[in-house]
Amino acid sequence: MQASKTQPINLPQSSMIDPFGRTIDYLRVSVTDRCDFRCVYCMAEDMTFLPKRDLLSLEELDRLCSVFIEKGVRRLRLTGGEPLVRKNIMHLIRQLSRHIRSGALEELTLTSNGSQLERFAGELADCGVRRINVSIDTLDPEKFQAITRWGKLDKVMRGIEAAEAAGLHVKINTVALKGFNEQEIPEMMRWAHGRGMDMTVIETMPMGEIDADRTDQYLPLSLLRASLEHDFTLNDIPFKTGGPARYVEVAETGGRLGFITPMTHNFCESCNRVRITCTGTLYMCLGQDDAADLREALRASEGNELLSSAIDEAIGRKPKGHDFVIDRRTKRPSVSRHMSVTGG
Repeated sequence: MQASKTQPINLPQSSMIDPFGRTIDYLRVSVTDRCDFRCVYCMAEDMTFLPKRDLLSLEELDRLCSVFIEKGVRRLRLTGGEPLVRKNIMHLIRQLSRHIRSGALEELTLTSNGSQLERFAGELADCGVRRINVSIDTLDPEKFQAITRWGKLDKVMRGIEAAEAAGLHVKINTVALKGFNEQEIPEMMRWAHGRGMDMTVIETMPMGEIDADRTDQYLPLSLLRASLEHDFTLNDIPFKTGGPARYVEVAETGGRLGFITPMTHNFCESCNRVRITCTGTLYMCLGQDDAADLREALRASEGNELLSSAIDEAIGRKPKGHDFVIDRRTKRPSVSRHMSVTGG
C-alpha cells in the first residue's frame, strides 16, 4: 500500500502550555482497545470491546496526531490495548514516519506486549521507530500464561529477538505485583541488563473493574527498592526518556532501572503528557475522568481550526494531578475505564 501524498508540516511555532506552566510535548495514542492478552491487573477475561465502527479511522488518527505535532508534540507513542493487532496498523505508522523524516517529531515509538513483534519489527525499524517498550511481568512460562491468561512467553521472546535484530532498542516494563513477581524482579533485572535492555517497574493502578482485588496486588515500589538495595547498589541518575520513570543505575549490572510510582510518589509535577483514545477522546490526565471529545471537531470540518481550538480548550483544563487511591473498603477503581481504553 503506497502512502498518500501529504504536505510536510512546519516545525511548531508555539507550545501547548497547561494552567500550571507545564509544556505538553508528549502524546500517547491508543489505536485500539483490543488486545490478544487478558492481563489480570488490566482487564477482565470476558471483555466487551468497542464496536469497530466507533474507532477513528487510520486516516483520522494520522490527521489528529499531525495537528498535535504542529502544536508542539515532539514524542508520539502508539499504545492499545495491543497496537500491533489493529488492522493495517503499519499503514498508519508509515504515514506518521514522515514527521520523523521532516524533523518535526523527535520520536515515534510503541508500547507492546511483544506478541506481534516477530512479524513487524523490521517494518517498524524501516519507519524510523528506534525503541519500543515490551511488557513482561515474569520469565516463568507458566506464570506468564497465568498473568496474561492468553499469552505465550516463547512468542514474546522471539519478538524481542526480532526487535533486537532489527536494531530496535527494547525496554522491559514490569508491573510489580505482590505475591506474584516481587521475588523475581532481581532475576528479571539481571536478564534485561544482561541483554543491554533497560527495565522499568510500575505500580499497579486502580483503573477499571477486573476479576481481582487490587489491594491484594498492590506492591509499593518504595518497599521494592528497599529490598533491592540489600543486594544491589542503586545510584539515582538524571536519565529521562520523556515519560514519568525515575531512573537509577545498578552498579552490579551496569544497567538502568526505572521506577514509575503513581501511588507512592506521583509524578504529576512534571507531567508533559496527554492521551487520546481510539475513539478520539482526549484525556488530560490518566487518573482523572475529565475529557474532551476531539472526534466531533475532527469530523466537523476539513480544516483543522476547530480541532486546534478544541485541543487548546482541553489543555487549559489539564489538572495539577491525579486522584489515584487503592481503597480496601470500597474495592472500586479510582477511574472506571480500563487501562486498555486510554493506553497507559
